[in-house]
Amino acid sequence: MRQRRMVILVAAALAIATVLASIACGQDEPSTGPNVEPRAEATAPAAPQATTASPAQTAPTATAPTAAAPRPEPTPEATPPTTAPAEPTASPAEPAATAVPTIVPTEPAPTQPPAPTPTSTPQSVVSSELRAYAAEHAHGPGAIYVGDATQLLGPPPHRSLMFGVPEAIYRQASAAAVLGFEPAGIPGHLFIYNSDYYRDLIDKANLTDPTELTSSGETIEIQHVCIDRNLPTCVLIRTYWAPNLWERTNGQVDLSVTSFVELGLAGPDTLSQVADGSLDMVNIFTGYVAGAHPSLEVQSLWGTANDWETSYSALADMAPDIDRMLLDITGGSPVLNRNWFAGSDQWFFSNEPMRSIGDFEGQQIRTHSASMSDFIRGMGGEPVELSIGELYTALQIGTVDAAVTTLLLGVTGSLHEVADHIAGPVIGFGYTNNVINKDVWDGIPADLQQIIIEEGAKAELEALRLAPFQNFIALEAAEDLGLEAAPFSAETQEHIQTVVLTEHVLPGWLRRLGYPGSGADAVDIYNEKSAPYTGLMIAPDGSIEHVPITKGPRAR
Repeated sequence: MRQRRMVILVAAALAIATVLASIACGQDEPSTGPNVEPRAEATAPAAPQATTASPAQTAPTATAPTAAAPRPEPTPEATPPTTAPAEPTASPAEPAATAVPTIVPTEPAPTQPPAPTPTSTPQSVVSSELRAYAAEHAHGPGAIYVGDATQLLGPPPHRSLMFGVPEAIYRQASAAAVLGFEPAGIPGHLFIYNSDYYRDLIDKANLTDPTELTSSGETIEIQHVCIDRNLPTCVLIRTYWAPNLWERTNGQVDLSVTSFVELGLAGPDTLSQVADGSLDMVNIFTGYVAGAHPSLEVQSLWGTANDWETSYSALADMAPDIDRMLLDITGGSPVLNRNWFAGSDQWFFSNEPMRSIGDFEGQQIRTHSASMSDFIRGMGGEPVELSIGELYTALQIGTVDAAVTTLLLGVTGSLHEVADHIAGPVIGFGYTNNVINKDVWDGIPADLQQIIIEEGAKAELEALRLAPFQNFIALEAAEDLGLEAAPFSAETQEHIQTVVLTEHVLPGWLRRLGYPGSGADAVDIYNEKSAPYTGLMIAPDGSIEHVPITKGPRAR
C-alpha cells in the first residue's frame, strides 16, 4: 500500500509542475476575500500559492447595489451527525459524508519521469472576455476550464472538502487526478471539461455578461432540503452557491440548507412534496422516488458504466430528458441544477475476500436499490435490504456476509472496523437533481430567477472542478485504513457485461416499467443516450441486443 501511494504521489508531483510553469509565466492569482474561512497552510514549496476567492469575486454583479445586510457565514460541521440520514434506494451514488480520516501520504520520490501534457481546447474558439475571466479566477473557487487545465488546480471553497488531506498534498493529488498519469494507473478527468455539457454550463452561467440586478427590497427565503448537510454536495451548496447568491442579490435571496433527517423525511414522497408545496426545494435521488416512477431509474442502472468517463458522459447526455421527466411528474417544478457525486463508486465490504464470481455465490449481501439487488442476483448473491444505519452492526454480528455501499460512505461509517476486504468497483459518477416548487419559482422576479440559474450553474462548474480529487481520494482513504481491495478481475467484468446486465439489471428495470406495455419513453432515452456507450440496446419486444459501441472510451 505504501509503495502504491509513493507511485501515485510521484505522478501527482509531476502534474503539479505544469502549474508551476504557468505561474512562472506570470499568471495572476486571485486575492483572498474577507468572508472566507482561513485554510490550512501549504507545507510544500512546490505548491502554487493560490488563495480562496470571496463570494463577490466568484459571482460578479453587473450593477453596484447598496450594501446587503450581513449574513452569517455557513459553518459546515467537520464530521457527519451521529444520526445517519435515510438512504436512497436506487440513486446514482449513495452519498458520502464530508469528513474522512486524515490521510498523510508519503512525500514524492525525487526521481521523476516526464510530466504529462494536458489536452487544450484551441484558444481561438474562446472569447477574450472568457479567457480573462478564467485567468482572474484561476487556482481557486470559481476556476473554469477554457483550454488550460492547470487553471482548475487549487483549494476548494471550504477546508472540509479536502477530506483531511494537507493542502500541499491536495494540490498535487488534484493535479494527478485532473491530468491523469497512465504509468501509475491514474485516469485523467479532462473528459469532463471537454464535454458539451461542461461548455453548456459555462454558457448557462453567463460569466462574462451576468444578468443585471434590477429588483430591490425583495425578501425571498428558499429552504433547500438536502440529503444530509455534511455531504460534499450539500456543503458546496452551503459554502458556495448560497453565499454567492446572497452577495449577488444584495441579500434578497436567502438559500438555506437543511437535511432530510432534520425534517423527518423518508424520501419516497419528496417529488410529491415539492410538487404540492410542502417543500420549497429538494434534492431528488432517483432511488427515493423510483418506486412510483421507475422511468427515472434510467439514470441509475448499476453496472452499465465501467469507467468514470462513460458514467459521466451518458448521464450528461440524458440530463435534458431527466429534466423533462421531473417537470412532467411535478406539474411544472423545474430542475435548477445538479449535484455531481464523485468518489461514489460502489464496493462490497466483507470479512472474507471476494476475489472471484464464486465468492459471491450464496452470500447474503446488503443492498440499497432495486437495480443493485438485480446486480447482486446476477453475481450469485442474495440481496438483503438494510438502511445505512444498520450496516455496521449487520457486518459486525454477521446478519449479512457483505454490504455494498459508496466507498467514502463506508470509510466515514467506520466499516473498516467490521470488514477487512472490499471488492469492486461498480462505477458511480452521476448526479442528483435540485428541484424547486413551481409556485415558489413563479413568485420570484425574472431578474432574480436568472441570477439563481446562473449561480446554480457556477455551483455545478465548481462541483466538477472538485470531482477528480474526490474520485482519486476514495480508494486511497479506504486502503489507508487497512481495507484490502480486490478489484474485479477481467473474468468478473466479462460476467457483468454478459450475464449481470443482460439477464438481471436491464430485464429487472423493464419489469418495473411494465415494458413493452408501458415505459417506452424511458426505454427510448436509454437506447439513444446509454446504448451507444454500453453496447447493449433494448429491442421493441424487451430483449437485449448487442450493438456497436460508438461513444466514449470503449469506442476508442
